[in-house]
Amino acid sequence: MARLTLPQLERHLFAAADILRGKMDASEFKEYIFGMLFLKRCSDVFEERYEQIIKENLARGRSPEEAKKRADDPGRYGETFYVPPTARWSYINKELHKNVGDGLNVALGTLESHNSSLEGVVQHINFTRQVGRTRLPDVSLRALIQHFNRYRLRNEDFEFPDLLGAAYEYLIYEFADSAGKKGGEFYTPRDVVRLMVQILKPRSGMRVYDPCVGSGGMLILSRQYVEESGGDPNNLSLYGQDNNGGVWAICKMNMILHGIPGANIANDDTLLTPAHVEGGELVRFDRVLANPPFSQNYSIDGMGFKERFSYGFCPETGKKADLMFAQHMLAVLREGGMLATVMPHGVLFRGGAEQKIRAGFVKDDVLEAVIGLPPNLFYGTGIPACILVMRAKGAKPAERRGKVLFINADAEYHTGRAQNFLRPEHVEKIVSTFDAFHDVPGYAAVVDHATLAANDYNLNIRRYADNAPPPTPHDVRAHLVGGIPRAEVEAQRSLFAAHGLNPRDLLVERDARYLDFAPSLEVRGQLGPAIAENAGVREQEGLLRDAFRAWWEAHSPLLRALPATKALMTLRAELLASFGAALADVGLLDRYAVAGVVASWWNNHLYDFKAAAAQGWRGLVEGWVATIRAALSIDEETRNGGVADPLGHPLVKRLLPDYLRELSAAEARVAELDGRLEAVKPGSDDDEGAEEAVADEEALSEAELKALKKELAAAKKRVKALRAELDKRLAASFAALSDADCERHALAIARDDLTAGLERAVTVQRQRVIATFESWWDRYQVPLREIEGRRDEAAKRLEQFVRRLGYAG
Repeated sequence: MARLTLPQLERHLFAAADILRGKMDASEFKEYIFGMLFLKRCSDVFEERYEQIIKENLARGRSPEEAKKRADDPGRYGETFYVPPTARWSYINKELHKNVGDGLNVALGTLESHNSSLEGVVQHINFTRQVGRTRLPDVSLRALIQHFNRYRLRNEDFEFPDLLGAAYEYLIYEFADSAGKKGGEFYTPRDVVRLMVQILKPRSGMRVYDPCVGSGGMLILSRQYVEESGGDPNNLSLYGQDNNGGVWAICKMNMILHGIPGANIANDDTLLTPAHVEGGELVRFDRVLANPPFSQNYSIDGMGFKERFSYGFCPETGKKADLMFAQHMLAVLREGGMLATVMPHGVLFRGGAEQKIRAGFVKDDVLEAVIGLPPNLFYGTGIPACILVMRAKGAKPAERRGKVLFINADAEYHTGRAQNFLRPEHVEKIVSTFDAFHDVPGYAAVVDHATLAANDYNLNIRRYADNAPPPTPHDVRAHLVGGIPRAEVEAQRSLFAAHGLNPRDLLVERDARYLDFAPSLEVRGQLGPAIAENAGVREQEGLLRDAFRAWWEAHSPLLRALPATKALMTLRAELLASFGAALADVGLLDRYAVAGVVASWWNNHLYDFKAAAAQGWRGLVEGWVATIRAALSIDEETRNGGVADPLGHPLVKRLLPDYLRELSAAEARVAELDGRLEAVKPGSDDDEGAEEAVADEEALSEAELKALKKELAAAKKRVKALRAELDKRLAASFAALSDADCERHALAIARDDLTAGLERAVTVQRQRVIATFESWWDRYQVPLREIEGRRDEAAKRLEQFVRRLGYAG
C-alpha cells in the first residue's frame, strides 16, 4: 500500500485551511487547524499503542477484558500521550454532531489534563470563540472533522519518519505568508535561520537557546544541522521562551510533531522574567540565536536579573528594546559560548544609551561580526535588518581579537512574490566570509577597534564595507568618435577568462587605445548568439559539463545505495563536498555558485531521498504515483492556486511520453478549431479586422459553421477523455516497472534536475558576459559625431519637407 507523501499531506492540510478561509483571517483560524491536526495525530498514535497493548496481553494468555483494562490504564503510555475516550478520534468522528465546538473543546481539555507535559498547549484553543458576530457553525466544524478523517497519521503511514514535522513546518510557513505582518510574530524565514545556524555551528552535547522562540524553527534547524554534520541530534538540549501564549503553544506542538518532546519551551516575558533558572541563577547556553521583535518598548519595573544588562539600559519608551535582548543573550552564554541575533539597523548607529552599549560590546571584545541583510526578508517589516554575531567575553579566537568583521550582503538576494529570500549561494558566501574572517572588496571588511572608537562606535555597515557598484565608466573620446577603450576590456579580463571567451573574437583593432566591434556584428542582437556560439565559450562550458558527468558517474552509486545504507547525512556531506571540488576547479562558476547549485538541488530532493532511504526506490516512485493521482482530483482553479499540474511531473514525462504527445496534439487541434470559430464570429465596428471577420463569416455557410462547431465539440471531448485516461495509464505503467526500473527513473530525474540547475547557473554567468558587451554597444557603438550627423541630416530633410508645403520663412 502506498504511504502518505509529503505533497499529499501538505495539500491535505492546506485544503483544511480552505474550509475556514473566508470565515476569518489566517491569524485567527490557524489555531483550529493546528489543534485539529494535533488531536488527530495524538489519537492515531494512541490507538496504535492501545492495539499493541491488547495484542501483547492476549498473547500472554489474558482475557480480552483483562487486556482492555490494561490498555485503558494511562500509566502504560509513557512514550506516547494517553488520549481519554472523549478525545479519541473515533468518538469525535462518530459522536460529535451537535455542539461540535463544545465537544472539541472538551476533547482538547481532557487530552491536556491527562498529560502534564501538554499543560497550556492545547486547552486555550477555543472552537466556540466568537469572531465578529458569529462563531464557526457545526456544519463547518463537521466538514473539518470529515476532512481530517481522510488520512490516518501513524508513523507507519508516512513515506519517511519525520514527514509530519515537515508538513507542520509547511503549514506554519503558509499561515505566516497569509497572515502578512502578523506572520512575523511566529515565523522567521528558514533561509535566514539556516544562515544563523551555519554561522554558529552547534554540536552534539551543547545547549541551544532561543529567547524569542516563535514557532521553534531556530531550534529545529539547529538539531538538523547537528544531524547533517554527523553528530547525535538526540544529544542536543533545546531551550526556548516566548511571551505570546498562542505562539508558545504552536512551538510546543511543533517540537512534539518533530519528535522532540523534551525541548524546554517556556511561556513568559524574556526581558522581564527569564524562565530558565537553576539554583537561583540563569541557565547558561553554548549557542544562543534569536529574531527578537523589532523596536519594542519594555519596562524595568519588576524585572528580574537586572545584572544581565551590565552595559546599560535602553530607554523604556521610544521602542528601543532591541539591545536589551542582545544583552540578555550575551549574559546567558556559557564560557566559550556564541550568539547570533537579528537586529534592526538603527541599533548600529543611534546615539545615547545605545551608543554606550555598543561601545561596551566593542571594548569588551564580545562583538565579532555585523552582517547586513537584504531588504524585505521578514514578515511584518520591510526595514533593513542585520545579524550581530557575538561571543562570551574572552572567547574570541586570538586572531580575531580587537577586530570586528563587517559583511554587507544587502544586495545579494532573490526577489520573491511577497518577500525576498536568500538562496544557498548567498548563504554560502556569507558563511564562508565569516569563517575566513578577511576582507572581500565591495563585500566585507575587517575593522580594528581603534577605527571604531575614532568613529564614536558607529557600526553602520556601509561606512566600513561599501558594496555600492563602481560607476559605469564613460570614455569621452569613445563617446565622441567611437571605439571601445582597451582599459575597459582589460578590466573584464577575469570575467571573460572564466567563460573561455577571448574578447578579440568579437573585437578588432582600432588604434593603440581603442578597439571596434568586428565587422560581422552589425546589430546589437547579434552579440548574444555570437558569444553563446563562440568556440572558447562552448569549450569552457563543455569542460564544466564533462566534469559534471564524471562526477555523477563516480558518485551516483552512493546515491543508488541509499536504501541499503540509509546514511542520508553522510551522503549529503560527500555529495556537496565532492561536487564543489569537481566543478569549481573548471573556473567557469565561482565556488559560491557551485555550492548554491548542489545545495539547492539537495534541498529540493531531500524529502525524496528520505523516502528512498525509508521505502526504497520503488517506494519513492510509488509515492510519486500516489501524489500525481491525488492531484488529478484537484480542479483546475485550485491547481492554479498552487497545486502543481500532474502532467508536469517528471515521472509522467518519463513513463508516458507517447500519451503526452497524443494529448498535446489533441489540445493543439482544439486550439486550431477554436481559433477558426473565433475568426468567423462577427466583430464590433471598432474591432481591428472586423470587416475581414465578417467576410470570413460570409464565406462559411450555416451548415459549414454547424459542422465546425460539431468538430470542435468532438475535439474537446477527445481532450477530456485523454485527460481522464491519465490515472489508468499511469497505474498500468507503474505496475509494469521492475525495482531496477524504479531506481533508474528516480536517479535519472534527480540527475536531470541537477543538470538543469547547473545549466541555469551557466546561463546566468554567460548573460553577465553578454551584458558587458551590450553595455559597450549602447555607450560607444554610435559616437556623438554620428549622432550629430544623423541629427543634421534629419533637420535638412525636415526643412525640405516644410519648404514643399510652402511654409518656408
